[in-house]
Amino acid sequence: TCSLLRSPKGFPKLKNDTFLRAARGEETEHTPVWCMRQAGRYLPEFRETRASQDFFATCRSPKLCCELTLQPLRRFPLDAAIIFSDILVVPQALGMEVVMVPGKGPTFTEPLKEVEDLLKLRQKVDVTAELGYVFQAITLTRHSLEGKVPLIGFSGAPWTLMSYMIEGGGSTTMAKAKSWLYRHPEASHRLLRLLADVIIDYLVGQVAAGAQALQLFESHAGHLGPELFQDFALPYIRDIARAVKSKMKEEALPLVPMIIFAKDAHYALRDLAHAGYEVVGLDWTIQPQEARAQIGKDVTLQGNLDPCALYAPKEKIGELVKKMLEGFGTQRYIANLGHGLYPDMNPEHVGAFVEAVHAHSRHINKH
Repeated sequence: TCSLLRSPKGFPKLKNDTFLRAARGEETEHTPVWCMRQAGRYLPEFRETRASQDFFATCRSPKLCCELTLQPLRRFPLDAAIIFSDILVVPQALGMEVVMVPGKGPTFTEPLKEVEDLLKLRQKVDVTAELGYVFQAITLTRHSLEGKVPLIGFSGAPWTLMSYMIEGGGSTTMAKAKSWLYRHPEASHRLLRLLADVIIDYLVGQVAAGAQALQLFESHAGHLGPELFQDFALPYIRDIARAVKSKMKEEALPLVPMIIFAKDAHYALRDLAHAGYEVVGLDWTIQPQEARAQIGKDVTLQGNLDPCALYAPKEKIGELVKKMLEGFGTQRYIANLGHGLYPDMNPEHVGAFVEAVHAHSRHINKH
């Protein structure tokens, strides 16, 4: 349970470090597995916990975040937990208002329209003041996990957050945000720099609070082509890894592994392999062998079963997992979906996925 009467540090000893070993490239007996959006609406207990509460109010409650993070672990033998939160807490920390509109998703009441709107953003963000509730949720959850599995912290990446802040919500084309990159390149870099600086402090704060790995979500990479990605996404992705690592050292924090997940960015895999992250996450649109060839042997891969494969019968899920493991190999690899779980998925099929990864990887390792 998530009771708040625990000392901030003196965390329980970790019992299952398979995920961390795989992230660092050490040998594992089985391939570790977790799922993006594993704490989510596909679980009836999640919907029950969330029922009465506004979405962002839930994000601001350490006790609720802890409960939602732990729910999937009570059901499935997952090898990692990821803190329940949202990438849009960072634009909120910059002073923007975001509300969750039922049936529509996150919506900014006043998106950025003109370059002058950048002046409305907080130029200096005290992450502990603005995002301390996430740090509290991480510390509480780390204790409540009782060392069962490692806890992953995360943030959205600058371009993905910028695109939301300008579009005002989801978009199929990202035309408004991309038009800034072409029309206002300097202002775009100013905004991306501001975001990167907040993200760096935010990620370091998560490690100080107890996160044992970090994932950076560049969820909207697919809207950029190679040139725009090179100019407006990659430099900040690189800088975040470099700065977070140097601050972890400076503050004598554990050097936790970092994962970069840039959705639909196959065109950038070679660059991402050298961006300073221990793990590169993959979406479902690339062949395992192809990804391994581009990324090489020195980086761990994470992914990439098509989330919709979980709609298949359980036996079929097992076959698809086996094929995926044969493609990636069982070492220097963390099994996951190529994107998040969908709300209408059957929890039993999620269980079948997790168990298939463990069973098939153990079998492959023995033989």
